[in-house]
Amino acid sequence: MVYEGKRLVSCHCFFLLTAKFCWILTLMQRTYGQEYAHSIRLDGDIILGGLFPVHAKGDRGVPCGELKKEKGIHRLEAMLYAIDQINKDPDLLANITLGVRILDTCSRDTYALEQSLTFVQALIEKDGSDVKCANGDPPIFTKPDKISGVIGAAASSVSIMVANILRLFKIPQISYASTAPELSDNTRYDFFSRVVPPDSYQAQAMVDIVTALGWNYVSTLASEGNYGESGVEAFTQISREIGGVCIAQSLKIPREPRPGEFEKIIKRLLETPNARAVIMFANEDDIRRILEAAKKANQSGHFLWIGSDSWGSKISPVQHQEEIAEGAVTILPKRTSIDGFDRYFRSRTLANNRRNVWFAEFWEENFGCKLGSHGKRNSNIKKCTGLERIARDSAYEQEGKVQFVIDAVYSMAYALHNMHKDLCPGYIGLCPRMSTIDGKELLTYIRAVNFNGSAGTPVIFNENGDAPGRYDIFQYQINNKSTEYKIIGHWTNQLHLNMYIQTTTLTVSMSLSASVSLGMLYMPKVYIIIFHPEQNVQKRKRSFKAVVTAATMQSKLTQKGNDRPNGEVKTELCESLETNSKSSVDFPMVKSGSTS
Repeated sequence: MVYEGKRLVSCHCFFLLTAKFCWILTLMQRTYGQEYAHSIRLDGDIILGGLFPVHAKGDRGVPCGELKKEKGIHRLEAMLYAIDQINKDPDLLANITLGVRILDTCSRDTYALEQSLTFVQALIEKDGSDVKCANGDPPIFTKPDKISGVIGAAASSVSIMVANILRLFKIPQISYASTAPELSDNTRYDFFSRVVPPDSYQAQAMVDIVTALGWNYVSTLASEGNYGESGVEAFTQISREIGGVCIAQSLKIPREPRPGEFEKIIKRLLETPNARAVIMFANEDDIRRILEAAKKANQSGHFLWIGSDSWGSKISPVQHQEEIAEGAVTILPKRTSIDGFDRYFRSRTLANNRRNVWFAEFWEENFGCKLGSHGKRNSNIKKCTGLERIARDSAYEQEGKVQFVIDAVYSMAYALHNMHKDLCPGYIGLCPRMSTIDGKELLTYIRAVNFNGSAGTPVIFNENGDAPGRYDIFQYQINNKSTEYKIIGHWTNQLHLNMYIQTTTLTVSMSLSASVSLGMLYMPKVYIIIFHPEQNVQKRKRSFKAVVTAATMQSKLTQKGNDRPNGEVKTELCESLETNSKSSVDFPMVKSGSTS
């Protein structure tokens, strides 16, 4: 049930207050009112907060922009679905009902911080002794809900901002999508956990891919912000530690790019033509605009893209620029589509989903229609009938982080369940010891959970609250005018590849499993030796065994001390590679295969 527009104070007050208290009360009243007007609210014995990017950033000072159907609505509904499943489960939190307070972050860290104040209101003591109503009576404050834990946020920058306030009030937080390595710092983000692995694992996997393909000269490209910059920093640090990979350029995409910015970046990348491989830690919109700029520069086939999980297997970054993206290798946390959620979401209608205050807006966007006089779309668009159905009358594909949202909610539920078993043995419902949940104690139970998640894989946390690194490796391919992201391997602490490689000149059949040597991955090097001997640059000796791992690299390259204008430090090997006139081997195209 959704409650809207409740007032924080039930009477008109004469504010005989200090300026400080007046400001706090005003801010809390404004935020509290916003929460009920723009939030999903389900009552329960224990209330969990939720933070989702229901809308994109707004333009020109407007906090919220267009609706995000998949990243916003799919993920939000995944939390509601998980709550429903838990509340129906007789073996999990029996006789205890979970409720929710779900807020929209509008994909903006500052806006999310203001919204998250609603999560801590119950823990802030209000001194109303100097507040008088018109009739002289003391005011009656509506008691805010106590939030025991928070699910979210999505973007790392939002999670960092919110984590800073939640830790002050000892409210545990579990993210389903934030991957910045900075959040692994348990001294600063001690109440933060996540069911996705940090980018430090992802960076190691990307270094292993580059090493396996025999590349030794690459550029990096990052979106400005925690995600992009920390991801590239981790990649650079790991590549320097293991040796054998040189960074030609480290470029950054500004948070607010100016017109022509992406064209300038492509020109910069072309200044080091030998470094065709580009390691990208960039947001979805920046990836799309980089590919657009490369297409405009007529550079199809030149760049060899290695994309982080923000690219993953998404269609939107490569739409209408498939040839530029062809051959890109991308990485994504190992995931599975949840059939139960598909059945649940396809059954959602305007009639049975009134609890979601944004669902009417989703309905209009999803079916391209207008809902009565209150619809947000223009009057020339057809009216919605209400009989439309998801997946029948519109395209539907489960958003990639749905699994992780469900796992985050279940992590909180299992922690509360185990806490209840210890503190309230044999007690039906919440006992007095859990009437007010101790956040620090709950955090201990969160870090100790160990259960099979929605994909059947274990959900566990290390001492920093991080999930283990499990990734699928994709390649974007064009076959007979059809496109697809093909799984070519996986990474779980080590890189496993199973590939049938084809280049423009030669075809090599490869099957790389745990029992077969990966020496055949030197074939790109063979291509250089035969057709471009001038590029046969001496590299450090390394051994490929059953699986590819960067840990086999023993010696470090000698660093040169001269800092470059874009911040990276070049090595002797990098200097020699810059003098070559042509770029390295074509990217291998994978025609068939699966993970080992």
